[in-house]
Amino acid sequence: MFGCLVAGRLVQTDAQQVASDKFVFNLPDYESVNHVVVFMLGTVPFPAGTGGAVYFSFPDPAAGQVWQLLGFITNEKPSAIFKISGLKAGVGGEHPFGMMAPQAASVAQVGVSIEALDQLAQQTPVSSATVSTVDSFTQFTQKMLDSLYNFSSSYAVTQAQMTPNPSETFIPASSILRW
Repeated sequence: MFGCLVAGRLVQTDAQQVASDKFVFNLPDYESVNHVVVFMLGTVPFPAGTGGAVYFSFPDPAAGQVWQLLGFITNEKPSAIFKISGLKAGVGGEHPFGMMAPQAASVAQVGVSIEALDQLAQQTPVSSATVSTVDSFTQFTQKMLDSLYNFSSSYAVTQAQMTPNPSETFIPASSILRW
């Protein structure tokens, strides 16, 4: 029903079902993980009126498992990217997973709990796990292109200042602006 992806690793589709409406993925060596993608496989949709709350748990032998709400996925929004590198161990809130068997010291867990959509709308995810959006990519692209134009403009000369050089290609600044 669900998949979990960490950059540089194989896709995980082997979620352990710990209750009829709860699933858990193990993330070994979580210290090197920055972002986690949780998605629906497309084989089984959520039941009508429900979605999946996505939680993250650090292994903490002293405090037990501490779960943090990252966000949610639904049939209408079947995938999400969560930043986990900024989360703090030992800081958590209410969660539906109860006390589960402790994990190895370097294994974290991502949990998906099937809950009613109106209940999901009332929950507040951890602020540092902000879901990545296309807007951040658009902002990066715009800043990169502005930087390219500024860099290229720093070499600008007028046509009268140009010295003929058959081995160099000249690009008019107006063509970059039009693009």
